[in-house]
Amino acid sequence: MSDPEVPQPERPKDVDDVVDSANAGLDAAEAARADVPASGDAADAAFVPTDDVPAPRTEPAIDPDLAAFEAAERDHPGTFSTPALNDPAFAPAPPAADADATAAFTTPVAHDSSSMANAAYTAPDDTETRVVPSEPIVAETVVAEPVVAPAFAQQPIFVQAPEPPRERGNRGTAGAIGLLAMLVFAVLYLGATLGLGAFTGDVTGENIGQAALAPLTTWGYWVPVVVFFLGFWLLGAFINRGRWGLWVVFGILVGLIAYGGHLLGQLFEAPFWLLTAREGNELVGEQLFAPLAIAAFVFARELTIWFGAWVARSGARKTELNAEAQREYERTLEAGPTLSR
Repeated sequence: MSDPEVPQPERPKDVDDVVDSANAGLDAAEAARADVPASGDAADAAFVPTDDVPAPRTEPAIDPDLAAFEAAERDHPGTFSTPALNDPAFAPAPPAADADATAAFTTPVAHDSSSMANAAYTAPDDTETRVVPSEPIVAETVVAEPVVAPAFAQQPIFVQAPEPPRERGNRGTAGAIGLLAMLVFAVLYLGATLGLGAFTGDVTGENIGQAALAPLTTWGYWVPVVVFFLGFWLLGAFINRGRWGLWVVFGILVGLIAYGGHLLGQLFEAPFWLLTAREGNELVGEQLFAPLAIAAFVFARELTIWFGAWVARSGARKTELNAEAQREYERTLEAGPTLSR
């Protein structure tokens, strides 16, 4: 059984002084116990009541523990006192004594200042303890929400679709081959110029070197060469991967372009911005059937046919590669998507 709650005193006391005082009280109680007369049974046996002799006055029994607590309370007031227990209303009723013990013992006088020990030795209260809640407790009904398991949907797998093959063109090849054809045309055109000079006697073995370098610095030489290259490349861009027969048929157009390039070169050589309209027409009329104009047409026509065969062969190869790539693309589509590892 736990001790009742002891309120704190108003003035702080030294714990050692309280313990020493309690020990001193216990020593005094032991000394007083030695002077207490024999037990109640022996006293009842020795006591013989008579009508004439009054009953001797018997001192009340002294409880040593109570005496020790009272001594400590006197030395240190307020340490063990409990105001609620000092109320006489809480004091229990004295137990009923026997008829024989009534004459020998008297009920001890209740003290006004009770201590914690007096409350500890009192009879327990048989009243049933009831716990009354301060507020009514309402049972709160908790409705559990149904737990819905998330649906695990299958994640989509993205597969890169194959791209259709890109067709390989032949226009770049026609331009590269056209540069080679232009160099050949330039050499042939220069040779025709030197041949005509030798036929007229202007070019001899002594001045052949100087006569070969002289046309390289004139408009009349470079304009037909450049115009031939442009005509050849434009025809190659138009035919692209076409057959060689297209080069044979349309090669005449490149010849006419080179022929017009010769006439334009002669106008730049004049120069035409210093000529009048009449002089310009006379110059063009003189060069319409000039040997170099006809040579430019023939050279351009033949070079277009033979170098065009080279371009057509390259175009046929590109056509085969494109067809193979298309077949591979169709096979990939038929096989369907595959996961890459």
